[in-house]
Amino acid sequence: MEDREMMRRWVQAWKSASPELEAVRWREVRQADHPKALAPLEGAFNQTLRTLPPRPSSGMVEMQDWLAKLRR
Repeated sequence: MEDREMMRRWVQAWKSASPELEAVRWREVRQADHPKALAPLEGAFNQTLRTLPPRPSSGMVEMQDWLAKLRR
């Protein structure tokens, strides 16, 4: 079989499988135990908060200022 034909079949196989794979992904997201999945990250998150406390701003105001300057 020619490489081009093999690639075409491979792409077609993924295209036809895509809707079912997407359904599986969404089902897994809905059924996931999110607190359990996030628990291993709690220590790293708390360490980050201790060493780099949240800024008083999200940075959005600063970004808007920069964009306004660029617009001029």
